[in-house]
Amino acid sequence: MNVDWTPLRDAMSAYRRDSTALPIWWRDDDAVSVTPELERLSNLSADLGLPVHLATIPAHLNETLVDAVVTTSLIPVVHGWAHTDHSAGIGKKNEFLTPRTDASDETAEAMHRMRTRFGSALRPMFVPPWNRISAQVAQQLPNQGYTVLSTFGARVMPEAAPGLGQINTHIDPIWWKGTRDLLDPAQLIAQAAQHLEARRLGTEDAREPFGLLTHHLVHTEAIWTFTATFLSELLDGGATPWTMESTT
Repeated sequence: MNVDWTPLRDAMSAYRRDSTALPIWWRDDDAVSVTPELERLSNLSADLGLPVHLATIPAHLNETLVDAVVTTSLIPVVHGWAHTDHSAGIGKKNEFLTPRTDASDETAEAMHRMRTRFGSALRPMFVPPWNRISAQVAQQLPNQGYTVLSTFGARVMPEAAPGLGQINTHIDPIWWKGTRDLLDPAQLIAQAAQHLEARRLGTEDAREPFGLLTHHLVHTEAIWTFTATFLSELLDGGATPWTMESTT
């Protein structure tokens, strides 16, 4: 893959020149069980020294995944309830945006099931499927034990609701509306460089960890290669790993 990383390297150079911190994190969605793809994800995480926050679907959780977390750098977080689309064909796909009476019951059950299975390994982050959630559902999450909400795009405020931090992801390498293969790498690198410059200049919140979003179950070789190189570029450029053990 012939990729020009210069824009990202220049952005990281500016961070080093200004002695500006860049915490980064990695979220991977849709985990259910141990698969060859999950093992590859875990191995890449170990090679990079960057833990993966593994957004796991509670309703379909397989015990093999629970066992795997014990011996890896995978950090389980809650990914909705069943990853079911409730949009009924109206608007964009979502599990927790379209109003329904049992939505908060499901988020509560999701926390209960994940805590029961993962115990202290679980981090109380809620990741709504398709990165969409209503304000009404989000406001109930702190009462259910969640401390962080994670969607996609630079956050506007540090909290999504009182008592609920917002830690989003910013770069997704998959071309979902096209081939579902890797987006143009030049476009991804430009997006990342723009985010970093906006954070350095104060037009985006630099206190929010800069996040990569992946989906290990549908990665092509090109996506795996880009993911590994992109994260290596950030780490080699001076970025530091963030996990939920850190201050949000």
